[in-house]
Amino acid sequence: MALAGEPQVGTRTVWQLDTSHTMVEFQVRHMMVTTVRGRFAGVQGTLVLDEANLANSSVEVEIDAASLDTLTEQRNNHLRSADFLDVANYPKITFKSTKVEPLGDDRLIVTGDLTIRSITRPVALDVTNNGRGTSPWGTQVIGFSAETSINRHDFGASWNVALEAGGVLVGEKVRILIEAEAVKQG
Repeated sequence: MALAGEPQVGTRTVWQLDTSHTMVEFQVRHMMVTTVRGRFAGVQGTLVLDEANLANSSVEVEIDAASLDTLTEQRNNHLRSADFLDVANYPKITFKSTKVEPLGDDRLIVTGDLTIRSITRPVALDVTNNGRGTSPWGTQVIGFSAETSINRHDFGASWNVALEAGGVLVGEKVRILIEAEAVKQG
């Protein structure tokens, strides 16, 4: 329950993602034999939590697509190009929840609309509430882990190269892993 003076939407409280303690990572198979990992540094978002009825909660996130980093500049530039994210034309990746399903044991399924390259598809995030606490500076924080997988072709990122031995250079499935910390507003 929210205390007097806290930002509220009805009985819900507002939390902002702490950008320095939130990580959105991705994993994709490379040449069918290994996994390439990367992350997005530019992530911001808002959670609206109704702790009395978690199904009334929501989340909105915006990611700066150009902030991706795979630790290899040539690969980063290729992923930013029109072959993949096309950040010159589509600088933002967004997620807006449409449904929150509590599963018990601090688990939720958060379904929502993911938009990449101006193409919107529904995705379901498997979310774990990692707990909450008070920071040394007196702010209330809450932490979550989440994951999902998407097919990059569903978002218009279909570039690939066939390998002589069979298979392709870049896998279709993209695994998305999120570690998020949010700060209660007010």
